Amino acid sequence: MKKGLLALLGVALVAVVAYMTLFAGSPAPQVNYTSLNGQSASTESLKGKVVLVNFWATSCPGCVEEMPEIKKMHQEFAGKGYETIAVALSYDPPNYVKSFVEKYQLPFFVALDGNGEIAKAFGDIQLAPTTFLIDKQGKIIKRYVGVMDFKEVRKLVQQHL
Repeated sequence: MKKGLLALLGVALVAVVAYMTLFAGSPAPQVNYTSLNGQSASTESLKGKVVLVNFWATSCPGCVEEMPEIKKMHQEFAGKGYETIAVALSYDPPNYVKSFVEKYQLPFFVALDGNGEIAKAFGDIQLAPTTFLIDKQGKIIKRYVGVMDFKEVRKLVQQHL
């Protein structure tokens, strides 16, 4: 029993390390974003900035929980070469997203991913929240699944600005 548990733990550790290695340092996918108010951005146009790309949904408790912290981080770092892109997943009705943005006065770029192309490009994102932190060269620094550790994220942002 002990050997089996240790073997399982070892396999899990290897899987986590491999998973993190696959994403850390790899280039962010080339995608185009269109905001709710019609602005456009792309992976290429965001080079030179540290970018937080957050996949979320209005019906996701973890997403709603972390949105005030994402807003604070944006306000703290926006003038220093930092950008926030919140990508509403394809199953989120556009009118819900618009209402949420207005209610919480989100000051950053919010995009709809109506056909799921952006989520697919980032590895077929199914779970929300899922967040990527991207450096100024367009490489993924870190991927978070679930609510982020904001202390860690702030530290990484400051290191890469």
